[in-house]
Amino acid sequence: MPTRNDAYILMTTHVQNENLRKHMYAVEAAMRFYARKYGEDEELWAMTGLLHDADYEEYPDLREHTQVLAGWLRESGYDERITYAILAHNDLNVATHPRNNLLSHALFACDEVTGMITATALVRPTKSILGLEVASVRKKMKTKGFAAGVNREDLVNGAAELEIELDEHIANVIEAMSSIAGTLGLAGIQESAPLV
Repeated sequence: MPTRNDAYILMTTHVQNENLRKHMYAVEAAMRFYARKYGEDEELWAMTGLLHDADYEEYPDLREHTQVLAGWLRESGYDERITYAILAHNDLNVATHPRNNLLSHALFACDEVTGMITATALVRPTKSILGLEVASVRKKMKTKGFAAGVNREDLVNGAAELEIELDEHIANVIEAMSSIAGTLGLAGIQESAPLV
């Protein structure tokens, strides 16, 4: 089984866009959080999050996205559970890869919410996720046009699939992402010390 470092190399080889990389780090952190919460294999869940969009920059067409990645993962000897969950997070694959296990539910649930949390943190004066309130995220969810790329329906359905209240899910993912705030560029702007 490849290691997290192997997964990192695979992802960074195919993804040059820094924001897309940060999205995958955020989903990795959220998946690691949920693996701990549910007593699951933390490394396997984290790698699923880290890799889930590794083909998206080169293959953004949803008919190819995840299919190409599945081939790369199988060639490299990744656990089939990772491949299945990644295929299942693309709704075009739901007929062949229904989300029917905790890993695939968690990946789907963590994918969209990380985008909404990131966008909400970036419009704060501090540009920080630290101290971000669930209520702020929920308020921004209702704002038409804000983070337009985030599918609100998937965000709500993801929490439902995971059988967790949406507010609790948002709080969990904020906590997970806060643990790597610096990596995500969400540690905030530091005010410089006054000159004496």
